[in-house]
Amino acid sequence: MIRNWGVRARVVLVAVAPAIVLGAFMIAYFTHLRLADLEQAYSDRGRALARQVATATEYAVFANNIEDLQRLLDTSLREEGVLGVLAVDASGRALARAGRVEPPPASAPVSAASQQGLAQTVRFFEPIEPVRLNIGESGFDNGTSLAQHPLGGIIIDISNTRLNEQRDQLLNAGASALLLVLIGSVLLAIRMSQGVSEPIRDVARIVARIGAGHLHDRVRVSGGGSLQRLGQGVNEMAERLQSAHREMMQRIDEATAELRNRTDEAERADMAKSRFLAAASHDLRQPMHALGLFIAELAEHPHPPETHRLVRQIQASAEAMENLLDSLLDISRLDAGALEPKIVASPLQPILDRIDNDFQIWAEERGLRLRVRPCAAWIRTDPLLFERILSNLVSNAIRYTPRGTILIACRPDGDQLRVEVRDSGKGIDTDKQEVIFQEFVQLDNPERARTKGLGLGLAIVRRLTLLLGHTLMLRSRPGHGSVFGVRVERCAPQTEPDIAPAERPPGTLDGTRVLVVDDDPLALASLDSLLAAWGCEVTAASSLGEALALLDPTRPPEVLITDYRLQGHQTGLEVIERIAALVGYRLRSILITGDTGSDVINRARAASLPILHKPVRPAKLRAVMQRLLSQRDEETETEKRG
Repeated sequence: MIRNWGVRARVVLVAVAPAIVLGAFMIAYFTHLRLADLEQAYSDRGRALARQVATATEYAVFANNIEDLQRLLDTSLREEGVLGVLAVDASGRALARAGRVEPPPASAPVSAASQQGLAQTVRFFEPIEPVRLNIGESGFDNGTSLAQHPLGGIIIDISNTRLNEQRDQLLNAGASALLLVLIGSVLLAIRMSQGVSEPIRDVARIVARIGAGHLHDRVRVSGGGSLQRLGQGVNEMAERLQSAHREMMQRIDEATAELRNRTDEAERADMAKSRFLAAASHDLRQPMHALGLFIAELAEHPHPPETHRLVRQIQASAEAMENLLDSLLDISRLDAGALEPKIVASPLQPILDRIDNDFQIWAEERGLRLRVRPCAAWIRTDPLLFERILSNLVSNAIRYTPRGTILIACRPDGDQLRVEVRDSGKGIDTDKQEVIFQEFVQLDNPERARTKGLGLGLAIVRRLTLLLGHTLMLRSRPGHGSVFGVRVERCAPQTEPDIAPAERPPGTLDGTRVLVVDDDPLALASLDSLLAAWGCEVTAASSLGEALALLDPTRPPEVLITDYRLQGHQTGLEVIERIAALVGYRLRSILITGDTGSDVINRARAASLPILHKPVRPAKLRAVMQRLLSQRDEETETEKRG
């Protein structure tokens, strides 16, 4: 416990302990001596009184004068503390008694004086000796006694009360003296400790404040010797710390300013990079968009086998470039936070059906079996983005499974649902299961073969699961295949529409009037040729003014396809609004853009417009047109029934 004491407590202890020990010893020693003297005096008084009474009663006992003996005993009771007096003869028989006294337990002659302590009294016994007579002239020998034995004895009982009171007074005085010594020692020690402990405590307090950041505080130097050197040392230390702190803060300010400048430069560079990527993406997408449309139109015409083979190769190369651009667009939008999910309650089975339809033929071409187990559960997610996650996982499984089966199954997981994509491929080593989610990482494609993908699918999957708040899992062992799982929140089924709009079968675009607005001549020409090859009546315009000039109000277009960014800071939204004002209703419109920013997507969603990113795949464009026309046919049929 003393280890936890402070300096002042230790100094007080060192000063008080010797004084207390010495004072206690001295008081105890002198008290002991005083008690011994008191007891000796009490004993001497008792023996003297007994001797006096024995001498006074010698003649009365010798003469057997009981009356004189009783009178002498009664007189002795007047002495302080005497409780009783008893006179006995030589045989121990009681002759006379005064006060409260009992004879000895065994009556026997007593030849010597004695003292005996009882419970509350002290008993003294004194023998009655005969007087010796010197009678030289009478013929008796000098010094001859009349008797050789004591005549009897005197027993006196004296009370201990007075002795005990004096003893208690003496002990109380000693304790009081010890208490005074203790108090005086403590006060003196405290007074003395202030000169030692106060400077040390002041140093400790200042050191604590310096440690808390108050570097301007200083110790008040007092005393001399080591205390003075200690205070001066602490002040010098504080001065150095304050100087070092000022220098460090100056360096921090300089580093902060430099970091701020570099951050500003990095932000400017990032903005410049974003502008460059946006412009480059737009400029790259324009020719790729036109190239894809031209290739699609070229594939519609009959060709010799060799030319048809070349067209397929060109189409495959263009599709690979389109996939790369789409993946890079997805990565850039996810990293920039430009993609905002729309979380809704959605049935899972339609998503699984579309995955099955999209990948069944590809899996069969590679000799694989694609099995999709039905699931009636509903989940909370963005259906389009969740379908993209499953598409990437299934595509990855098909590419890296040489033979066997790919299974899509759903497993309950508490209040969530775990959607798994299982394959019978080679499996993935444990130390590489984290690497595969990085961009452009392909474990079994060192030659970067285009048929094995680009290495962006799993990177997009991880970003999309984080964006949607889902959990991505992977279980795999080399030689036993892999299981990719996505844990998603389940929800209660919602009411679905009773009648879904019927889609037009392919080949029913003949005679469809389409207005196309695009300021890029190559893209405009390619889209015009492709739509014409599909049998559409196409009106092509490079600007809003040209579109208004070519528009025939009596035969308005059924579908409006417009680029978002046009010349003169015009947008496709303005084209749609102006033409809607001219014809009196809003046309079925499709917005095409090469921009990667989120503002275009948000504006298109706010206007409830389908948006296609360049390069647009002809099949996707045709599917959107058929859906819009089917919706129109459904509404027309409803109006007729009404």
